[in-house]
Amino acid sequence: MVEKLLQNKLRLNAAVIKTFPTARRYIVYVLYIGVLLLPCFSTQANEDMVLVTDGYYTPLFKDEDGPVKIEVNSFYMDKYLVTNKQFNVFINKNPKWNKKNIKFIFSDSNYLKHFPGKSIEGIAEQPVTNVSWFAARAYCRSLNKRLPTTSEWEYVAMASHDLADGSKQPEYRQQILEWYSRPSTDTLPDVQDTPVNYWKVHGLHGVVWELVNDFNTALVTGESRGDTQLDKQLFCGAGAASSVDPNDYAAFMRYAMRSSYRAEYTIESLGFRCAKDVIENDAIEE
Repeated sequence: MVEKLLQNKLRLNAAVIKTFPTARRYIVYVLYIGVLLLPCFSTQANEDMVLVTDGYYTPLFKDEDGPVKIEVNSFYMDKYLVTNKQFNVFINKNPKWNKKNIKFIFSDSNYLKHFPGKSIEGIAEQPVTNVSWFAARAYCRSLNKRLPTTSEWEYVAMASHDLADGSKQPEYRQQILEWYSRPSTDTLPDVQDTPVNYWKVHGLHGVVWELVNDFNTALVTGESRGDTQLDKQLFCGAGAASSVDPNDYAAFMRYAMRSSYRAEYTIESLGFRCAKDVIENDAIEE
């Protein structure tokens, strides 16, 4: 496919290129082919990402007409949470995001407080935490990626080990409740050692909370009178009455977390992973 594209593109310009001196002609060909191939590489996911095919996600809260189904288009997601090592590489290349230089409007005082100076030996493969939404977004953008949306994250998080939708598996629901009920520990696992789900995504539950791109719109229904009550519903009995699944305690916790979060906050139990759009002409393979 790429070969045909190059042939067609170069054919259109062959007459002009042939007028150049031989040496210059070869240089132009090399540069031209490089420019043509760049989009082919930049739109593909790297080996640490997986393809999540399209489907539907039902948010925790109903609207006034009942449960809502949101279509989720195919996208790529990181297999693993971003590690301390990866984030350290990022801030070394982009010094404005290290803890000495970051502007106070983009972070609170706890930003990267767990980084013990120059060396991160011993925590390199653990998920990075104490990172603000601004910094996480900048990291993903530096790799031509983005933070996942709430719908994308929740859609992938529905998956059990062997099903894309594990919400109806009692044993899986119990496992998630046990993960969420465990007390937090000072030592996080290496990202490669975390549980993997149907999509081959690791560590979505029971490791750290995860940032999403649209955390501050996750509870907006579009009906302004109802929106003012959503935060209260998270912390009282009304939440159960207006939710699609009152037994989904883990989802209540995630929604409560997102509704109370601000973009400059940094939390020692909050990390992130990146996502990427599927370009229309990408080769999508299972």
